[in-house]
Amino acid sequence: MSRRFLIDTDTASDDAVALVMALRHPAIIVEAITVVAGNVPLDLGVQNALYTVEICGSNVPVYAGAAAPIMHELHTAQNVHGTDGMGDIGLPLTGRKPAGTDAARVIVDAARSYPHELTVVTLGPLTNLALALLAAPDIVPLISRVVMMGGTGQGPGNVTPAAEFNIWCDPDAADVVFRSGLSLEMVGWDISRVYATISDVESAQLRRLGPIGEFCTDIQRVLIEFCREVTQLSGYDLPDPIAMAIAIDPTIATDVRNLFVTVETKGTRTLGETVVDHLGVCKQPGNVKVVVAASRERFVEMLTTAMTP
Repeated sequence: MSRRFLIDTDTASDDAVALVMALRHPAIIVEAITVVAGNVPLDLGVQNALYTVEICGSNVPVYAGAAAPIMHELHTAQNVHGTDGMGDIGLPLTGRKPAGTDAARVIVDAARSYPHELTVVTLGPLTNLALALLAAPDIVPLISRVVMMGGTGQGPGNVTPAAEFNIWCDPDAADVVFRSGLSLEMVGWDISRVYATISDVESAQLRRLGPIGEFCTDIQRVLIEFCREVTQLSGYDLPDPIAMAIAIDPTIATDVRNLFVTVETKGTRTLGETVVDHLGVCKQPGNVKVVVAASRERFVEMLTTAMTP
């Protein structure tokens, strides 16, 4: 049975792989892709999304959204993914036109058009989704699931000791989303680091699968160096793809806990931290399904299938 997705992305190298996974999956209808500034400035994110849709042979519409966080200036992650966000390998990432420029309205319209059917998958800062919620809070009960790549369920951050990039980039938007009452599922960077790191040997195997495999692995060129030097991984991790895998097949998440989670919006050292109440000391009901373990084997299988002609 087909399922309807709306994907919100700050399209860089791992986002593109996640888009490939959804666009090429036979059971997923991607109703729209909305783009937010984050990994790269908005115009680059839009071009990267349009290019990825094109190489997948898809006609899914791509919409531009927020060009900056709600209350902070934009800090990108081009040091992680390359100046163009796609590994700086010389891809033709110019000249394509989005279907529109009001991503928040697209999210609202999709939720109202497909009540209780729509899964929203967020791969970047939560600015577009927060703006949609602020404009139309009535959509909360209409959205079936929101699967977020963001935060950390347990363990360190990747942009500060406490915070993961997507939440840190726009903590105020994240705060709106986490307080909204949406059915939230959080796939944090801790899951990627443990269960979605691709070794050099595995990357070479994926690349040999064909043109899509070549695209998905070649665009990780800058990320490989960042992982080696900064996050201290052997290979490269794919946070957005494992979030997408869990959105497509929830059983890939092998340990999920309903916990109370808040976002730090004021901290000097902890801005953007996802504060997860593992022990229930806040005496608050859980508002987020936090993924704390996943099947690496099944994730790699799904990744392989997505790249196979």
